[in-house]
Parts: sequence; C-alpha cells; structure tokens
Amino acid sequence: MYFLYSRTRIGQYYFQRELSKAKQKFEHGHSVTQDTQFDGLKIHPIPMSEDNYAYLVIDQKNDVSVLVDPADPEVVQEHIDKEKATPSAILTTHKHWDHSGGNSEFKRRYRDILIYGGAMDSIPAVTNPVADGDNIEVGSLRFRVKFTPGHTVGHVVYILDGSPFNCPNSLFSGDHLFISGCGRMFEGPPTTMLRSLDSLLELSDCTLVWPGHEYARDNLEFSSHLEPDNEEIKEKLARVLQLRQSRACTAPSNMGEEKKLNPFLRTSEEKMLQILGFEQKPTVEENFAVRAKALAEIRERKDKFKYKL
Repeated sequence: MYFLYSRTRIGQYYFQRELSKAKQKFEHGHSVTQDTQFDGLKIHPIPMSEDNYAYLVIDQKNDVSVLVDPADPEVVQEHIDKEKATPSAILTTHKHWDHSGGNSEFKRRYRDILIYGGAMDSIPAVTNPVADGDNIEVGSLRFRVKFTPGHTVGHVVYILDGSPFNCPNSLFSGDHLFISGCGRMFEGPPTTMLRSLDSLLELSDCTLVWPGHEYARDNLEFSSHLEPDNEEIKEKLARVLQLRQSRACTAPSNMGEEKKLNPFLRTSEEKMLQILGFEQKPTVEENFAVRAKALAEIRERKDKFKYKL
C-alpha cells in the first residue's frame, strides 16, 4: 500500500479523496491559526486536509513570498489571495502527496514560480532539485537546505535565516520532526533516521520549529506516557490541550524545547535508555548502534500507542 501511495497516481487519487473528506469535516480548516510577525517577516500557517500545515512565508520589505508544502491548491490559494501575495517559489520537503500534491497546479497558475525539492525524492513538478547545504534566496528570505532522509529517501528540511528580520531562525521540518515526535521510517533504517535527527541538534535552541502536521497533542500524550514523571512534558501537554480545546494551532515550538522533551531526540540520554530497557550504559563503540535500537523501540511504542505518519 505504501508503494502505491508514494509512487503511483493511486496515491494522488487517495489524497484528493482525503482532501474532500476533510473539507466536509472542517469547513474552515482543522485548526485556527494566527500569523507570527517579526520585523518585515510574516509566517502564515495554512491548515489543510485532516491535520497538515502549509506555510506562506512573506518578506514584507521586498513584497515577495514563498510557499512551503502547499499540497491543497484550493485552500492555499484562498490564503494567498487574502494576503495579496504572489509566491515566487515553493519549497517541498518530500514527495508524499499531502506535501507535494499542489506543485503541478501552482506551476500552471504561476508560470514563473520555482519549485524546490530534494533531488533524490521524485517530487512532482520540481524545477530546482536541491541537496544538503544548498542555499535558496528570495528577496531577503534566505533558506538553507538540510538533507534529512528516513521518512523518505530524499526528505529535506529548510532553515530560514532570521537575521535580516531580527528574529530567530525557523525550521520548516515537513514530516521529519514534529512537536515531540518524528516521522515514521518508511524509506530508511533507524540508523539513517538517527543521523538525520542528530543533524538537527546543532540548531540553536531559539530556532522555531514549524512542522508539517498538527500532531502535538498525540505526541505529547505519548511522551507523557513514556516518561510519566517528567514535569516539563506534563506542563507542555497541558498548554497544548488548552490550545486544542479551541482548535488553536500549536506551532511553532522551538529546538530548545524539542531537545529537552522530544523522546526521538533524546536517545543519547542515559535516563531515556533506561526507560526503554537498555540497562547497561553503552561503550563508545556501541553507542550509535544502541541509540539506533532505542530509536526503533520508541517508534514501535509510539505506533502501538497511537499510529500517526
């Protein structure tokens, strides 16, 4: 089934059906969002489908904008028109239809638009394939590409430089990193996902995290189940539950919180290894292999607790 979804038009048909069902369920989207505004920068989350987010990133000083994962052209276009924006580029994190499904239609609507996506991921309508370390500039919007395989073989994330706007950097993480979670390992072993997750630990604690799905409640409920004595997780879960009572968007998080609370980023912690049943501290030689096994164990427990992509 995964092959059919990710590699064939059957997947596109399934996605279109899911969009229709979501529009019937949520007249105005699955979440209530609000803009995050800085000095000349606006980040505008767009709720789509059952729990996806696209993002409209606007450089107000130069009157240019970029879309991230605009999979539903109808819904996204409404937000573009409301903001009176003309997107110059699309940044696609990976090939799954709920992230790339709008590329071809937006290319038809905006003939000069540039569509970026991982060179290894067979993303539809890409005009500019990207690789690790590539830079993308649109006006004062400067994005750095980081290659993060695991969820898909060519998944990438985009890091927006906040310095032109006197604000923190922003990580648009697709299905790689969620609030207190990470994507399932469809196209790579735990070792691949672990390296990709480790690569995010270099990001500053103040880096804002803009994930591709509204999974915060489910993920934090699992994190609290896994580590019931962690008061910081309980506090974060309480804040998220309060937000979700009014269907408010829970993004952004920040890397400082994720490093402390996200179990998928904490496989190097002795306490986390003990929780998972790894009693002996691994040697230096064993460390990475043990951490990969720990990551797989967390993933298995999460899927049994509540399955999310």
